[in-house]
Amino acid sequence: MEHRNRSRRRFLAEAGVAGAALLASPALMARPGSEKTSAVTAGADPFKLKYAPSIGMFRNMSGTDDPVENIKFIHDQGFRAVFDNGFPGRSVEEQNKIAAELTRLGMDFGPYVLYADFSTTSFVLSNQKVRDLIAEKMKAAVEISKRTGFKRALIVPGRYDESLHPDFQRSNVIDNLRYCAGFAEPEGITLVIEPLNRRDHPGLFLTGMPQAYQICDAVDSPSVKIIDDLYHQQISEGNLIPNIEACWDRIGAFHIGDNPGRNEPLTGEVNFKNIFKFIFDKGYQGVLCMEHGRSIAGKDGEMNVIKAYRECDVF
Repeated sequence: MEHRNRSRRRFLAEAGVAGAALLASPALMARPGSEKTSAVTAGADPFKLKYAPSIGMFRNMSGTDDPVENIKFIHDQGFRAVFDNGFPGRSVEEQNKIAAELTRLGMDFGPYVLYADFSTTSFVLSNQKVRDLIAEKMKAAVEISKRTGFKRALIVPGRYDESLHPDFQRSNVIDNLRYCAGFAEPEGITLVIEPLNRRDHPGLFLTGMPQAYQICDAVDSPSVKIIDDLYHQQISEGNLIPNIEACWDRIGAFHIGDNPGRNEPLTGEVNFKNIFKFIFDKGYQGVLCMEHGRSIAGKDGEMNVIKAYRECDVF
C-alpha cells in the first residue's frame, strides 16, 4: 500500500511539473481577461502546419474587427495562414488590404467560397444557364487571382436532381468542372470541390471522399482537387486517415472541425493529433482551414482554441 501511495505522489508531482511547463509556454501565456492579450502572446513560435483561423476568429482577443489587425494578431500567435469564406463579398479595397498584409507577413490564404448554393440543382445539369453561371463565377475568380494573388477557390456542386439518373448527373458534374478548369488552368487557380455530410446538408450531390476522388480523376486537371472537411467526413464515412491516404494526390486543402459540435480539436471524437502528424509526415505544405466554432464563448474560448492547436501540434 505504501509503495502505491509513493507512486501516486510521484505521478502527481510529475504531472504538476508538466502542467506548469505547459502553462508557461510563450504561446499559452495570454490572459483571456486582459485588455491587450496580443502583447502577451506576440512572437509565438510558428506551428508545424498551416492551420488557418478565419479572419475575425480572435476578434475579442485582438480587440478589433479590422481584418488587417486580426491578421497581425493571428500571425503573432504562430499561425501562418488564414481563410475567409466570404472573401468575394468584401469590397475591392478591403480585399487588396488583406492581400497586401498577408504578403507582408509571408502568410498563406485558404480557399474562399466561389460557389455554394445548397438550394439549387446546377452542376448536375447540362444546359446553357449552368454554363453561364459557371462562366460568371470563374471570371470573378480570375479577377480576384490577378489582383490579389489568391489562387484557391471552393465549389460545392449543388443539389442532386431526383428526376435525373445519378450516372448522368455525375457525367454532367465532370463536364462542368472541366469547363471550370478551362478558366482556372491558364491562371494557375486551384478549385477545390467539397463533399458535405447528408445529415447537416441533405439533398446535395457531393457527399463522400471516394465520390469526389472519382470525379477529380475523371476531370483530370491540376486545377480541380478536393477539400477534405474532416468534420463532414467523420459524419459521412469516418476512416479519416485511410481516406486521406487514398485521395492524397487529389487533396488541395483541408477543413478542420471536431465532431460532435463542430468546434475546436479536443472537444469531440476525432484524434486530430494523429491526423496532423500523418499529414505532416506526408509533407503537406498547404492550408488547413479552421472552419469551426468555439466550445467556450468570449476571450476564454478564443484562448482555448489556441491551446487546443498547440496541444495537437506536438508530435
